[in-house]
Amino acid sequence: MKLALLGDVHGNADALSAVLTAAEEMGVEYLLVTGDLVGYYFSPVKVLELLEPWSRHVVRGNHEDMLAASRADRAMLELIKNRYGSGVQLALEQLSEGQLNELCSLPHPLQLDVDGCRILLCHGAPWDVDQYVYPDATPNLLQRCIEPGFDFVVLGHTHYPMIRKMGDAQIINPGSVGQPRNRQPGAHWALLDTENRRLEFRVEQYDKAPLIRECRLRHPELPYLAEILERM
Repeated sequence: MKLALLGDVHGNADALSAVLTAAEEMGVEYLLVTGDLVGYYFSPVKVLELLEPWSRHVVRGNHEDMLAASRADRAMLELIKNRYGSGVQLALEQLSEGQLNELCSLPHPLQLDVDGCRILLCHGAPWDVDQYVYPDATPNLLQRCIEPGFDFVVLGHTHYPMIRKMGDAQIINPGSVGQPRNRQPGAHWALLDTENRRLEFRVEQYDKAPLIRECRLRHPELPYLAEILERM
């Protein structure tokens, strides 16, 4: 079975569309999503619409936690908007109560058995949604991510692609669909073939110009939102 590993979409529907188009062309049958569907950017409704036809498992990211916190406390919403932009606010305004409930109640972590592969799907680390596990993480931190009996531990959160072999297990971060931070523009994801255990990191190109213009229009005070999409 071919699995698409993806996450950190962050409301970037054009990037997600590019990934899902490629995944369909490559015969992907299932999506494993590391969370952070919302936040930063501005198309939460379209993101959920694009995911809807797919068989998938999704875990909660820290931006889903921000979404839940903002539903409960509008003062928190202002703090998040000032730091990260209006992505969470737009999700609150545009998504239905049912969609918001679903996003806020996503599990973390999630234990899966897919075609004989034991997979632990996470956002930050298995024990903490908001724990960063970067490619240069210490061996002790990487070892702590390994849960006995799992073939793959799939992480997100850092926006940096990574694969690390730890004993019989592999730790994988597919990178970020919506906001890569590794100076390789495009929409990042990974293709995992469960039959031969082969992993392929992928980057799909898409037209970023409309989103960059929207960032500068909505948030001139947060130049990072546009500049990170252009960084090389």
